[in-house]
Amino acid sequence: MRAPFASLLRILSPGAAVVIALALVSSVVVWRMKVEPRDGMLFWVFAPTHFETYQRSVPAWNREHPESKLTMAQLSGPALEQRLVSGFFSGTPLADVFEVERVMAAKAFTGPLEDVGFLDVTDRLHEEGLFDQINAPSFSPWMSRGRIFGIPHDVHPVMLAYRADLVEAAGIDVSSIETWEDYFRLLRPLQEDLNGDGRPDRWLLNAGDTNVEVMQMLLYQAGGTYFDEQDRPILNDSRNAAILARLVTWFTGPNRVSTDLGISSALTNQQILNGTVIGCFLADWTAGSWRMELPGLAGKVKLMPLPAWEQGGRRTSVWGGTMMAINRRSPRTDEAWEFAKELYLSPENAAALFRKTMIITPVKSLWNLPVFDEPDAYYSGQRVGRMLIDLAPDVPPRPSSPYATMAQQLMGNTLIELRAYADQHELYTEEALMPEARRLLEIAQGRLAREIGRNSFLTAKEAP
Repeated sequence: MRAPFASLLRILSPGAAVVIALALVSSVVVWRMKVEPRDGMLFWVFAPTHFETYQRSVPAWNREHPESKLTMAQLSGPALEQRLVSGFFSGTPLADVFEVERVMAAKAFTGPLEDVGFLDVTDRLHEEGLFDQINAPSFSPWMSRGRIFGIPHDVHPVMLAYRADLVEAAGIDVSSIETWEDYFRLLRPLQEDLNGDGRPDRWLLNAGDTNVEVMQMLLYQAGGTYFDEQDRPILNDSRNAAILARLVTWFTGPNRVSTDLGISSALTNQQILNGTVIGCFLADWTAGSWRMELPGLAGKVKLMPLPAWEQGGRRTSVWGGTMMAINRRSPRTDEAWEFAKELYLSPENAAALFRKTMIITPVKSLWNLPVFDEPDAYYSGQRVGRMLIDLAPDVPPRPSSPYATMAQQLMGNTLIELRAYADQHELYTEEALMPEARRLLEIAQGRLAREIGRNSFLTAKEAP
């Protein structure tokens, strides 16, 4: 054995030889490790507000289920993601149950279904009648090849927050706004040059070509997507091209209506307080964040459904997402399932989470809780919970593909390139930009298709 191994080392670079040697040593160490059996269950959470909300639920569970006592631990998002990925692919110990965000979850769907580290809960959901109790679109990030691997934690519908003090002082009635065209037309007088330098100091929307999260949220609202129903990439779909072309007309040119302040920073918050933008996109969780981070806007801001891309179109979108998942290798999957249901079906937890974060539950039977009809002084007395719930059934589906992040990046890069093209050639209409949008998306489609084509597990058809 020594001769072939020595020969292999001679043809490798020093760096490659070190990597291989370390891999061999670590594999032997992991193989020889003795894992002590754990008493009870371990629950990993990454969101501090969720951790705080669940603090009172864990002791109650432990009192009633002493044989499956649960310990809860908070990890940072990156730490949880790293542990999940390494644990799923190496077999190292993990928690029994965990809350994971959609980007983390998608990485577990890279290989064949039998290798997904999350417990397949599809049959349990249907057999116990839970599938019909939960908002249907909220399952989409946690599904792969027709199977469901977790219970949705949230819905995350998106609304438009607008400076009601400025809009109403101008005599503008937002109830007449149905489309984005209506919004920009009616609010155009508020896009003003306040200091006389010839440039607007106030814009109608906080959005720009470098903000991929906003781009993605608008893409979903408009009916665009990265993948078809079989998870095949369709970046070059004509609908996507039309969406990007229209967005560029918002971001640049003589009819520009938006500026990019970013999402959350001290400078962003100060500019929002100063009235640099009239409208901002808020999911339920960001609506909750505003109350803590922007107290100076209390009573000056209101929420409205997103203007539709066309008459009768979708009036909301979706931003983010978290699920409760169970480690399929856990020796206590049944107990973990019961704990997950107790936590997520609890009216007390749903009410507490909304009061703290404004996140609405996806459990439809809980939508009649009084907390969702309470007026919110921050948002000028609006019943924000009810407004969000009314939009919940219409949130667009989200892809669960492990290549969704790459697709998002490619789409975002295409938008940046299309804007640069518009400025270079002084083309500022959707029709004029469509040919270039199609060309750029064909390039992006080719890159994504080649990357996915390297994964034989996803290119081969699997039985559901």
